[in-house]
Amino acid sequence: MLKRILAAGVGVWVGAINVPASHAAESALDTVVDRGVLRCGVVLDSPPSGYRNARNEPDGFDVAYCRDMAQVMGVKADIIETPASNRIPALVAKRIDVLIASTTGTPQRGLTIAFSRPYMSYATIIISRRGSGISAFADLADKRLGGVAGTTNEALLKKEMAGSWKGKGATYTAYGGDNEAFLALEEGKVDAILQAVGVFKTLQDSGMFPDFVNAGSVPLNDLVSIGVRRDDVQFLNWVNQFIWSQNVSGRFAQLYRTYFGDGPLPDLSTNTVSP
Repeated sequence: MLKRILAAGVGVWVGAINVPASHAAESALDTVVDRGVLRCGVVLDSPPSGYRNARNEPDGFDVAYCRDMAQVMGVKADIIETPASNRIPALVAKRIDVLIASTTGTPQRGLTIAFSRPYMSYATIIISRRGSGISAFADLADKRLGGVAGTTNEALLKKEMAGSWKGKGATYTAYGGDNEAFLALEEGKVDAILQAVGVFKTLQDSGMFPDFVNAGSVPLNDLVSIGVRRDDVQFLNWVNQFIWSQNVSGRFAQLYRTYFGDGPLPDLSTNTVSP
């Protein structure tokens, strides 16, 4: 069965993995090829990574990445809308085969699922309303803050609230998705949220939230990875090889400029990660 993957030109390392035959058949790699469909979990309320276009169809960088992966495997892509807070549970429960949803691979999350090498990197900024008086990360110490539950942005804010901001008055409200967080900020329920700079640019271009402003940078450069089930070594190695192929072929650059615009490509190495 793996010969069909190898023929696609990116599965060079798959056949070299020393996995007992009794476990090989359990890999999602074989399951997906046999089924003829790759089920990708994607967050669709976080443009330009994932969203619904004017025809109400899934679109965005992560959606295109999934479709590229399916094409290489010789199968159809099935985009499964997956809220940010349900990304890992959906993979564990086998409702999806792979998670392509701008997910940061942390040691804690690695106890539950396996993460690939980074396939994208996001610089993070503060989004607030015009006239809020917020212009730097330190200004958040006494503000009402919001974010999506279970994200690295949430973890950073909670860390600061328990550390250098402790006792200064900051509060935090968790939401189920980016749309809820955007609405909370628009309605004045929170003073600021953290978000990828590419998402903010998309919001600006859409004109949906004219009072939102970039209120400063955040000490977080988010390298995100593709997730597979924790014990699926074959699929993980294949995904890593696929990401490498996207990068060296120029396809990553093409997708980035399609969805994020011109400018320097993000650095996918750990050189950009703040300690």
